[in-house]
Amino acid sequence: MEIVARALVVFVFLWFVTRVVGRSTLGELSTFQLVLFVTMGDMVQQGVTQQDYSVTAAVLAVGTFATATIFLTWVNARFPRARAVVHGVPVVVVADGEPSFEVMKRERVSLDDLMEAARQNGIERIADVRLAVLETTGQLSFFTQSGADPHRPVDRPER
Repeated sequence: MEIVARALVVFVFLWFVTRVVGRSTLGELSTFQLVLFVTMGDMVQQGVTQQDYSVTAAVLAVGTFATATIFLTWVNARFPRARAVVHGVPVVVVADGEPSFEVMKRERVSLDDLMEAARQNGIERIADVRLAVLETTGQLSFFTQSGADPHRPVDRPER
């Protein structure tokens, strides 16, 4: 039972750390995928090389992480209000061509990161963006103004 308690403590700690680190650094992995993938290999390795109590301990630890992940997924599906805490909420970083520097600072997204993501989506000017949303996965979604001229030079908004 001690192993299950330790695994739960580590799971909660790693979940908290990934939430604090911020979604812009996570890329396409969800928080729980990152936590599970990073720790699972180490826990199994400890059990296999007998640095831990046994292979049973590794199975219990990995099983606890998997169960906690499934539980949080169930909570997310069953209780919509919990989504903000469990997975976070998308935030608007550009509205009507104007970046929200306050939101970008809070989410640790630089103007250069925003411009790079826009260019990767074929957008030359931030002024052409009607709405840019930082998704819970760390990806940026862009919605452009209708009738934007894609041939205008790239602009860099003033701070």
